[in-house]
Amino acid sequence: MAKIMKLLAGVFSLGLVVSWAAVFAQEKPAEAAKAAALDAARQAKAKKMIDDGVKYLISQKEEDGGWSLGKGVHKPAMTAMVLKALLGQPDYNKDNEVVKQGFKCLLAFVQKDGAVYDPKQQAPQPVYTTSIAIMALAASKDPQHKEALDNAVKFLKDAQVKVGDKAPDGKEVGKDDIRVGGVGYDKRGTPNLSTMHFVMEAWEEAGLKPDDPSVQAALQFVLRCQNDSETNKLAFAQEGGNDKGFVYAPTNSMAGKDVADRGLRSYGTMTYIGFKSMLYAGVDKKDPRVLGAYDWIRNYWTLDENPNMPGKQSKEGLFYFYQIYGKALRVFGQDEIPDMKNKEKKHNWRAELIDKLAGIVKQDGSWSNEGANRWEEGNPMLATCYSVMSLQDALK
Repeated sequence: MAKIMKLLAGVFSLGLVVSWAAVFAQEKPAEAAKAAALDAARQAKAKKMIDDGVKYLISQKEEDGGWSLGKGVHKPAMTAMVLKALLGQPDYNKDNEVVKQGFKCLLAFVQKDGAVYDPKQQAPQPVYTTSIAIMALAASKDPQHKEALDNAVKFLKDAQVKVGDKAPDGKEVGKDDIRVGGVGYDKRGTPNLSTMHFVMEAWEEAGLKPDDPSVQAALQFVLRCQNDSETNKLAFAQEGGNDKGFVYAPTNSMAGKDVADRGLRSYGTMTYIGFKSMLYAGVDKKDPRVLGAYDWIRNYWTLDENPNMPGKQSKEGLFYFYQIYGKALRVFGQDEIPDMKNKEKKHNWRAELIDKLAGIVKQDGSWSNEGANRWEEGNPMLATCYSVMSLQDALK
C-alpha cells in the first residue's frame, strides 16, 4: 500500500488523474495475464487466418521474387513487409527459398548511404522503406545481412534532426527547435509521429537499447506530440483539452482541431504510437505520461474505427491502426484492459482483435479497406500484411 500511495502522490502532483483500476492493473500484470488467456478456439481461428493470409501473399509474388502494390509500385517496401510477415511463421526462415528470393530482390534496392528504397519511385520515402527493410533484415537472423542491417540503422540515425543541422529553409536548427530528435519522410522532411513509429520500431527490432542517444532524442520529439499541458509546454498542448493523447506532429493533427476548436485533436493511431514509443524508450509504465496515454486508450476504446478521428476519416488507416494497436498492447504486457466508461468491463484485446479481423477477412484469405482507400489500404497486399502481423502479435 505504501508503494501505491507514493505512486499516487507523484501522479497527482503533476495534475494527472488516474483511476485506481489503472494503478492496480500495473501492480498485478501476471494476474491479469492469467485471467485473460486466449481460448483454444480463438487461437485456432487466428492461426488459420494467418496461414490463409500468408498463402495469399505468396500467391502475389512477382517474377523477380519480390512484391509490390502492382506494377512495381513500392516494391522494396512491400517486399520487406511480406518478408517480415513470413518470418513471423515457423515454416519460414532465412533458408526458405521464397524468403531467399525475397531478400535477393530487397537487397537490390540498397543505396550507397545504407538506405533501402527505389529512387525511381515518384514518392520513394526512404525513411519509411528503410525502416521496414530493417525489420525484415533483423527478423531473418541471417549473419550475411549484418552489414546491410547496420548501414540501414546508421542511415536512420543520420536522418534524425539534430542541433546544428541545416533546416530546409537554410537556417541552423537550434536546441529548442521542435523538430530535434524527429525524423521525416527523408533527411530533409518535416518530422512526424507516424514516421517516428517506423523508425523506433526498426531500432527496437535491430536491438538498439532504450539508453541509446538516438532513441532518447526520438523520445523527446515523441513527447512534444502529447496533449499534456502539465509536461508539454507547446502551444497546442497548453490550449487543447489536455486529454493525454497524441497527435501527428507538434504543429498539426490528421484529426484537425479538438472538439472545442482549441489546440489539436488526439486520435487513436498516434496515441498508440506514442504509448508504445515511450515504452521502447524506457519510460516506466507507471510514469504519468504513460498512464495518461493508457487512460486515453481506455476512454476511447474501439476497433470499429480509428478512435477519435472525425466522421468518414475514422475509417481511414484502420489496418495500420490494428497493427499498431496489437504491437503496443503486446509491448505493454497486459492482456485485459479495464474499460474507462464501464468499470465492470474488461477488454481482452487479443480476443477482440482476432474477432474483428475474422469478421472482415475475405474468402481468399486477404483483407482490404475498400471503403476508405486512403494510404493504399484498399490494396489487399498492404492490408493483408498489416493483418497478418497484427494476428501474429495477438498470439505472442
